[in-house]
Amino acid sequence: MIFVAAALNLCKAPESYDSYSFDLPDKFKLQAQDELREEDDIRENALKQFREWIAKHPLIKKCRTDAPFLLRFLRTKKFSIPAATEMLEKYLSIRQIYPNWFHKLDVNDPELEAIIDTGYLFALPERDEKGRKIVFSNAGKYDTNRFTAAQLIRVHSMVCEALLDEEESQIAGYVHVIDDSDLSMGFLGIWSFTDIKNLAHCVQNSLPMRQKENHFVNLPSFANKLSDFILSVLSDKLKNRVFVHKSMEELKAKVNPKYLPKEYGGTVPMDECIAQFKAVLKSKREQLVALDEMQIEISKNSAFWANTTDADIAAGVIGSFRKLEVD
Repeated sequence: MIFVAAALNLCKAPESYDSYSFDLPDKFKLQAQDELREEDDIRENALKQFREWIAKHPLIKKCRTDAPFLLRFLRTKKFSIPAATEMLEKYLSIRQIYPNWFHKLDVNDPELEAIIDTGYLFALPERDEKGRKIVFSNAGKYDTNRFTAAQLIRVHSMVCEALLDEEESQIAGYVHVIDDSDLSMGFLGIWSFTDIKNLAHCVQNSLPMRQKENHFVNLPSFANKLSDFILSVLSDKLKNRVFVHKSMEELKAKVNPKYLPKEYGGTVPMDECIAQFKAVLKSKREQLVALDEMQIEISKNSAFWANTTDADIAAGVIGSFRKLEVD
């Protein structure tokens, strides 16, 4: 099920909330119970507490409070209210600390649209046998002579945001497949180590996305040091979900090729996969652009925040509201 809103309500304390119905197929309901401890009464109570907490938070000025949005965080954190609220704080904060990464997620932006059209990054139309959404990337398609690292991250942000309200994916998670066969030295040259470190912190601590597997295939030897550095700044949990394959045959032993583009053993041609996903991005454009209006008050500390890690953020001004009372 995909939540689609004509217009987002960003009032942090609306007079009423839209009703919510958990109407996914039974296999997702059972998985939610087994893996996330999700029951109807637990979910209802968690949403109520989460909304009350947002309404009372003195620094949160505008925020989505609809169920699909809040369930991103609750399901990622297995319905731990303290962990979910902390992740929401960080999510709102990094969007403002790094606007060149997380704002203006507009598929009609000529540069972002061009990146999507190349086939650098797109979600595949069919879920795998475990119900997971597969996000496919071809690193060699990224034109580093034309596009920047910031635009690359914005494309990833746009793709992620377009998928995060899918409740099937909130429960079953995501698989990323990255074909590095044509990766160039130029791709490595657009990154700074500071950017990589900051991005790694954002992804693993602020992104409400159940990343189940990350598969890299045909990574060239010149990229080994960079991959080692990236792994060094990831949590052990994420490290254990990263797989590096030396060949397509190794990849296909882990990922059923029938779910991949036709050029990799599936049934749907890559161009068609891209076109279908681009249509999804177009349908969600207004919702994605409206996210820029969400606001948490950090401007008076912007210089401090820009140079901190997530650990520093958790202990900082926003972290001081961790103990806000929730009835």
